[in-house]
Amino acid sequence: MFEFSQYLGFLLFLTILTMGFWLMFFLVGFISYWVGGASWEAYKAKKAKQQEEELA
Repeated sequence: MFEFSQYLGFLLFLTILTMGFWLMFFLVGFISYWVGGASWEAYKAKKAKQQEEELA
């Protein structure tokens, strides 16, 4: 049967795997939020520049 150290190794492996999954999940969400915000700011700046040129 299994020894206790092998059981602890398996639990350590599952812990690291789970932490990696949630870190990847967080980073994907954060990066998409960052890219979306940067795109929105660029769009607003471009729109403001166009309106400024139309008024001048």
